[in-house]
Amino acid sequence: MNIKQQFKEGLITNNPVLVQLVGMCSTMAITTSLFNGVGMGLSVLIILTCCNVVISALRKIIPNDIRLAIFVVIIAGFVTIVDLMLQAFVPALSDALGVFIPLIVVNCIIMARAEGFAQKSSVGASLIDGISQGLGYTLVLIAMCLIREFLGNGSIGGGLIDISNGFRITMDGTGAGIQVFNGDAYGSLFMILPLGGFITLGCLIALMQYLLRRSAEKKELKEQEAAE
Repeated sequence: MNIKQQFKEGLITNNPVLVQLVGMCSTMAITTSLFNGVGMGLSVLIILTCCNVVISALRKIIPNDIRLAIFVVIIAGFVTIVDLMLQAFVPALSDALGVFIPLIVVNCIIMARAEGFAQKSSVGASLIDGISQGLGYTLVLIAMCLIREFLGNGSIGGGLIDISNGFRITMDGTGAGIQVFNGDAYGSLFMILPLGGFITLGCLIALMQYLLRRSAEKKELKEQEAAE
């Protein structure tokens, strides 16, 4: 188990959103404030990690013919736990994310890692895979939130950061964030609309693909020079 390689894949070379291109629906829908992005990202990270561990632990006794149905039941169980905990302890986040928390049951990231990795790997490797893939997903959400919120509202950290009485982190979604410029006068409204989500995600995917291609070309060039 190469932990460093697994984290590199989850964060960069096999990022679930920017490389695998899964989980994009929620990525575009909820990334209008940092509060939503961090909350959704951490929820998926917890669910993905727990599901990976349980599926890996049960992989030898799960009948192959009904494995997908069992995966869905396991995922739904952890989604329900997280959903109820959000309703109890962070109701503002539960209200903000709405239906997108229950929809994690059919999130392609969770099922893809269960089918493609957890059912074939050890518990330890599946644990690291869940954490790394969840972090990769969360970082993309945070990046999209920062870009869309800044260009659309002129602020950073909306819902999560409050600086009215000193810097503090809020859990009720009321933080106004750090206002950089007047969003009403200079902000781009379409950046906080669905169109802005499509454009932002498309730009991030294009940037990731460009960087990966450049990295592959440099690696190939070094190998050619070493061979000569």
